[in-house]
Amino acid sequence: MPKEFTYRGHTIGDLQQMSMDEFIKLLPARQRRSLTKGLTDEQRKLLEQIRTSGKEAAKPVKTQCRDMIVLPEMIGKTLSVHSGKEFSPLTIRAEMIGHYLGEFVITNKKVVHGTPGIGASRSSMYVPLK
Repeated sequence: MPKEFTYRGHTIGDLQQMSMDEFIKLLPARQRRSLTKGLTDEQRKLLEQIRTSGKEAAKPVKTQCRDMIVLPEMIGKTLSVHSGKEFSPLTIRAEMIGHYLGEFVITNKKVVHGTPGIGASRSSMYVPLK
C-alpha cells in the first residue's frame, strides 16, 4: 500500500478544505510573504481560469504566470506554462504544493556544440570539405 502524501502533517483532503489564510500559515517564508501581500491580477486571473476549467478538462489552461504558487485546489489540473519560447504541459501533482510553477518548466536547453566550421581554428584548415 503506497504511503499517503502529506504536506506538513496535513493530508490532501485537509489542505483542500482549509481556508486560504490557514493554508498560507503552513507555507515557507518566501511563499507565505508573497501570498499575504495578495495575488497579482495575472495570478488572480489564472486562479479563476483554473476554477472554471474544472467543468471541462478538455484543454489545459495556458499561462505565462510562472510566479504562481501551487495551491491545493490546483491538484490534478493540467496547465500549459510558458517557457519563454513555447507552452509546456504541466500536470499538477500533490508533491508540487508550495512551489512556483516556473520551477517545473525549464527555460533553457542543453547546449549541443556541432563540429567546428572552416576558420574556427588553425587546425580546421585541414578538415576536409564534405
